Amino acid sequence: MHHKPLSLPLLAALLAGLAMLGPFSIDTYLPSFPAIGRDLSATPAQLQQTLSVYFFTFAVMTLFHGTLSDSFGRRPVILACLAVYVVASLGCAYAPDFGQLLLFRVLQGMSAGAGMVVGRAIIRDSFSGHDAQRLMSLVTMIFGLAPAVAPVVGGWLQSWFGWQAVFLFLAGYGLVLLAVSWARLPETHPASARHPFALAPLARTYFKLGRSPRLLLLCFAVGLNFAGFFLYIVSAPAFVYDLLGLNEKQFAWLFVPGIAGVMLGAFLSGRVAGNLSQPRTIGIAYAIMFSAAAFNVTYSALAEPALPWSVLPIMLYTIGMALAMPSITLLALELFPRYRGMTSSVQGFVHSFLSSVSAGLISPFLSHSDITLALGMTGLLSLGWVAWLCYLRHEARVASHA
Repeated sequence: MHHKPLSLPLLAALLAGLAMLGPFSIDTYLPSFPAIGRDLSATPAQLQQTLSVYFFTFAVMTLFHGTLSDSFGRRPVILACLAVYVVASLGCAYAPDFGQLLLFRVLQGMSAGAGMVVGRAIIRDSFSGHDAQRLMSLVTMIFGLAPAVAPVVGGWLQSWFGWQAVFLFLAGYGLVLLAVSWARLPETHPASARHPFALAPLARTYFKLGRSPRLLLLCFAVGLNFAGFFLYIVSAPAFVYDLLGLNEKQFAWLFVPGIAGVMLGAFLSGRVAGNLSQPRTIGIAYAIMFSAAAFNVTYSALAEPALPWSVLPIMLYTIGMALAMPSITLLALELFPRYRGMTSSVQGFVHSFLSSVSAGLISPFLSHSDITLALGMTGLLSLGWVAWLCYLRHEARVASHA
């Protein structure tokens, strides 16, 4: 099938739209937590499980999305996962009890990550160097809209129609992506470059990638930086309803400033590509994030939660986070050029694993107070910075022996 080539902005928009499935699947239904709990007789702890099982299957499948696309091509994997996602979202909408909702959330998690993982491989298939960083930054900037738009849309759908409408919206979004991808998504991984899909070689290659300290340190740096922000996303019901005293139509007060920061940081990353080295860019990004974390802890310790001061440091933090993300991601994708899909899968797995830890283990213990959330952000950021410093030390040691 011949596909008319997409312009750079349209390709970026499509790849960002595919990547948005992940945050849409998380953030859109957060305002509906109380209503789902009432209708399906679920406790807050059980509702948290709908996030945890989603993240667990999302993380496991990211290890396969990339390698399946290395073996069968980028298009077939994305199209198949979109079809599963539409069915899973409809299942969530019509789930008669909590057990079935949990089951269909598992299916959503299995399918939602393909766009993010395979999309990164498509970028690196098609572009290199500064061009790849600019496209990655553009995708990040557009993708950054999702966590801001999703809870706002979800809050209004919940207010007007109830929680089932949220999952019907997700099914419709998946269906639109499926139609557009079928018509316009290019295949960037030719048959001559594909590897046969076999579990034994797959395990050996993952073992090889998993033994690379450089790759793991870069993956943990990105994942922990993001986890510092994501802690607030998964704690949104408590942060918005309990700490700030807002209602389901006011989730934008948390999400819009944070995502405006993501978009600004991604824009800056694209602008500095080719002008600043990647380590220099990342160093500046960490300075911004630590400034934000210090502001957050100081305000939370001295004053009660209030707008706009409680969300301002989150916005500042996400500027630094999004400034660093494209550079660190591309450094990781350069390590194993022959296995970019699998490298992207490892990145996705670490990212999703750390997100699941934030959702299932950290958030329930910290979301009762703004100071504990601020300290959690600072702790996760500090761990990400340590991973980055260890990577730089490793690179310096390799260079000195060269």
